Amino acid sequence: MNIATPVTSAATEDTWTVAGKTFRSRLIVGTGKYKDFAQNAAALEASGAEIVTVAVRRVNVSDPKAPMLTDFIDPKKVTYLPNTAGCFTAEDAIRTLRLAREAGGWDLVKLEVLGEARTLYPDMVETLRATEILAKEGFKPMVYCVDDPIAAKRLEDVGAVAIMPLGAPIGSGLGIQNQVTIRLIVEGAKVPVLVDAGVGTASDSAVAMELGCDGVLMNTAIAEAKDPVMMARAMKLAVESGRLAYLAGRMGKRRYADPSSPLAGLI
Repeated sequence: MNIATPVTSAATEDTWTVAGKTFRSRLIVGTGKYKDFAQNAAALEASGAEIVTVAVRRVNVSDPKAPMLTDFIDPKKVTYLPNTAGCFTAEDAIRTLRLAREAGGWDLVKLEVLGEARTLYPDMVETLRATEILAKEGFKPMVYCVDDPIAAKRLEDVGAVAIMPLGAPIGSGLGIQNQVTIRLIVEGAKVPVLVDAGVGTASDSAVAMELGCDGVLMNTAIAEAKDPVMMARAMKLAVESGRLAYLAGRMGKRRYADPSSPLAGLI
């Protein structure tokens, strides 16, 4: 009879904390590009995510005359993370988050200030400026940024509660293009680090977690899958698997073969 080996307590009790809030799931999902709110809610449930990011300028969370996201995803059960998608200046981002706080009382927010529409790369000058202002106003900004350890440290210094470097351009599905800089950001940060943007499939999520990231944020990879609910489940398992592999500590890489069984003493 096969007896399943119990998962170690280190894995079952593994949590992460941002701005004083503790979560079990290390996967954050978005609310854009889905067929409808019902599909979005089903994918969220399959993902096991406890945080959902909401584009304040695009998703209806306050007009009762139109379908509202809150009717499908209960903000009392799931942590809403308002974001500034579509903002290209610090002023626009700050204004958007002030409105979000007035509408829902949110202070834990995701900040992104884009540099241009073609690449959707972050404008780090505007991002740093917005982070500092928002932190002084009592916001707790989780910040989308370039995969640059120096920029990441500066964001942390001015008040970012989490660093969220891109793995690849938003919506590209290219996966993590520079594992070296992501690992350097993880090693130097005193706040959580989450890969944000570029994930395309489950293996990308596992790589992010194996690098030591605290979590992964994604939207398009799930929403544009042929079966979003199934992909959400795959992402859940990949994040958990990658985290377990990181905690376990991978074997060292070698240039040459090293046999599992010793070669000495062969008959």
